[in-house]
Amino acid sequence: MDHRDGERGGERDVLRPRRIVVGVSGSLGSLAALHRAVEEARRTDAEVLAVLAWLPQGGEIGYRRAPCPPLLGVWEESATARLAEALDAAFGGAGPAGVRMSGCAVRGETAPALALFADRSADLLVVGAGSGSRLRRGLRASVPAECLKVARCPVLAVPRPPLQRELESRSWRHWWQFPVAPVPTR
Repeated sequence: MDHRDGERGGERDVLRPRRIVVGVSGSLGSLAALHRAVEEARRTDAEVLAVLAWLPQGGEIGYRRAPCPPLLGVWEESATARLAEALDAAFGGAGPAGVRMSGCAVRGETAPALALFADRSADLLVVGAGSGSRLRRGLRASVPAECLKVARCPVLAVPRPPLQRELESRSWRHWWQFPVAPVPTR
């Protein structure tokens, strides 16, 4: 059977429970997305899969130029630890009550990695909308925009929480207000 049978109404999707895949990085935006995914799971009796996508330092091209398997293991452990810390931060060390939830750290670019797990039309992919700065959008496409391009299921982009917007605006304002101290000369 093809893994896309759910799009044609195949039996495979009927047998598997609905799944909500959520991108988690540990940022405030991703934690807001995680909470929204859990709310949606409670409402629809779906299972939640929290996914943290990671890449080797220097990206895949850098790793291919100078592969180092021991470092790869360290980066994978670090990603797994970041996912566990994010889940602990989101739910205070205890999982969300009444929701089936699991998590995994996967090597790869964020949007394709999330789309790999949210592979059925009945799934829901939840991502944080992230920072809306023009500079970031100019340098790199946003994760929600990339997810919309590659996902086979609906994508829900959760807006940044008010606290994150406030912290970002204060950080930017303070950067402009504080003069840079001159370097002492001898």
